[in-house]
Parts: sequence; C-alpha cells; structure tokens
Amino acid sequence: MEFSRRDFGKLAVPAAAVAAFPGMAKAFAPQSSKIDGVQIGAITYSFRQGVDKKTLPAVLQKIGLSETELMSGDAEIMAGLPAAAGFGPGGGGPRPAAPVAMAPNGCAVSTPAGRDSALKAGQTLPAFGRPRGPMTPEQEAAQKKVADFRMAANAATWKGVRKQFNDAGVDVQILCYNMNMNTKDDEIDYAFQMARDLGVRAMSCSTQVAFAKRVAPFADKYKIMWGGHGHANIFDDEEFAKPETFKEIMGFSKYIGVNLDIGHFVAAGYDPVAYIPQIHDRITNIHLKDRLKPDKCYDSPNVVWGTGQTPIKEVLQLMKKNKYTFPANIEFEYAIPAGSDSPTEVAKCYEYVKKCFA
Repeated sequence: MEFSRRDFGKLAVPAAAVAAFPGMAKAFAPQSSKIDGVQIGAITYSFRQGVDKKTLPAVLQKIGLSETELMSGDAEIMAGLPAAAGFGPGGGGPRPAAPVAMAPNGCAVSTPAGRDSALKAGQTLPAFGRPRGPMTPEQEAAQKKVADFRMAANAATWKGVRKQFNDAGVDVQILCYNMNMNTKDDEIDYAFQMARDLGVRAMSCSTQVAFAKRVAPFADKYKIMWGGHGHANIFDDEEFAKPETFKEIMGFSKYIGVNLDIGHFVAAGYDPVAYIPQIHDRITNIHLKDRLKPDKCYDSPNVVWGTGQTPIKEVLQLMKKNKYTFPANIEFEYAIPAGSDSPTEVAKCYEYVKKCFA
C-alpha cells in the first residue's frame, strides 16, 4: 500500500452527494476496523516519521482503521500549533525503555546480579525525566508559543480536532499525553481538559510511579480513566514494567489503570495472555507490537511482526473470546525498511492482525 497526496483527496465522500443519491449511503457506509468484536486501531505515534500531522485522519482512513489513540502533540498541531513548537512533555512520543547496563556481548543484562556487576565495573544507568540543562533562546521562544496556544485553547479547539477524525470515519478513543515529574499541575489539568473535550474514553501516559500518584486527584476530579504505559525496565521500581508496579499505581485511584504494551511486557519477561484477565477491568487499551523474550538479551529491539515472540494472535483471540471492549492499538516501532514508509508498515501490521482472526 503506497500513499500519495492525490490519495488523500479521494478519501472523503461529500455528505451532499450521499444525500442526493440515497443509494450511495450503503456503499459508502463508515468503515470499521472492529474484527469479531475486537476494536483495532493505531496510536498516531506510529506515524511520527514523514507524515504531515494534519493528514492523520486521511492516513488512518486509507489504511482502513476506524479507531485511534491520538498523541497530544499531534492534536495540538492539528488545532493550529506550529509543528516546530510542539516539543516538551506533552508533545513527544512514548518514552523508549533504555538498557539498564551493557554486558560484554553487547546485550543489556537481564538479571539484578548482572546489573550489579556492570555497575561495579563503572557503567552508569540512564536517567529519564531529568533536566537536560538550560534551554536555548530558540527553545524558550518555542515554549512561549506552546504556552500561548494552550492558554487560548478551549472546548471548541478539541471538538474541532475530533470532527476532523469523525469526518474520516475514525473514532478517537484514547488521548496519549506523556508527562514526567517536571510537569506542573496546570499542565496536568490542561491534559485532562483536552481529554474531556475530545470526548475520549481514557488517557494513556508514559511516566513514572511517583507521577501517577500526582495524577490521581485529577483523574478523580474529571472521572476519566488514565492508563500508565508499560515498558520493559524491571530494575527500576519507578517504571511501569512489573505486575507489582501496575498494582501500585492502580491503588492510587479507581480511575488509574493500565495501558498494557504487550511487546514491552514480553520483553520484561511476562505473559500478557495470563495477565490480561487479571486486570481486564482496569485496562484502558493495549499496544500491539512484536519483541523477543529476555532469554538472551534484556530490552530487545522491536522486530517485524511475526519474527518475535510476542503472542499477538493469542492476545487478540483472548479479547475476542472474553468480549473485551478496550481497543488494541498498533504501535509501529520497528525500523522502516528501505523504500517503505510508516503508513505502509502500519498497513502491513493491520493485515497481520486480520490474519490473527482468520
């Protein structure tokens, strides 16, 4: 599947045309990517490379997906924020899990003992969410643009963004708004206002355990489910990686749940098929990707779907069997092959998903 600018202009059928010719209504009924009761979609982070954010509804429509998890930075760009200004906690993609410590064979160590040995040898651990030093004048100017935009944003701003997706037959069910310990309370409130006005069923977020505790009062206030996005770093108790850390954050509020990334969960050494039924009522959504188990390497890379060890088919069949209503969103993260692009690869992932139901 290849995309061109001309493709985007062919996607929407004018409402007036359908009204004038009632027989067209059935032929152009809204598409659906719900398969055997399981809602399949994609997080817009999947299109972080080479895609104009203002064309996201058309891109999803072209692929055939009727549900999305919208990145907050993408929503802001679609609402008029200059793309160059869209940096910061809310504007980026999911924060990648980093190796804990490197072993001589180039793999990240997968046991606490190996981690301790690497640290004693003088290796250091990465620090997420820490200040990176003073901002440049350009960054300060960009930050002011973001602040001015957010001050002016209102309910109509986000209803306008949702309409763009609705017009393309795409339902925005999840808002992904990434934050960290440096995020101030007024931005947390802004994030929940955005979620409320977009009309999503839940939010997702890559962050830390301590921050989830700060989020809880806002989730209670707005009565919006907020799901912590899991990664694979089981050695840091501030990471959402182990069942224990998910249990901890769910204890902060009945509106705190889990955005379970089954690829990261497998890379951390756990079985999503066994775990999902235990917390299904607190899952906001799941992320679909393929990774390897930590038998030889901790924090293995993302791989082309079907070449890893993530039980994608088994998870989807479980969702079908148990009639789970939370969406399963494609998160495209493996390297783009030469000559391809992200929409084409997401389309391949969707075709893989369809075969899981065959």
